[in-house]
Amino acid sequence: MARRKFSDLSPRQQTLLLTAISVQLSLAVTAWADLLSRPASQINGSKVRWAAIIAVNFVGPIAYFLRGRQPSSPQ
Repeated sequence: MARRKFSDLSPRQQTLLLTAISVQLSLAVTAWADLLSRPASQINGSKVRWAAIIAVNFVGPIAYFLRGRQPSSPQ
């Protein structure tokens, strides 16, 4: 099976692919920034472990936002 080049994709497929990449990168960068800014006491588990999990496409950042953070206390 030959690999397809980006230029071989239809314009619609190119748009969908670029959109998916943008969403993935946005989720990951936002999750990593949140992870870095939170104290370790507000993270469920190890920061290093969550940093690696966030690298997993779509699933990682979503898992971090759902399970990795403890609710912050109101100030």
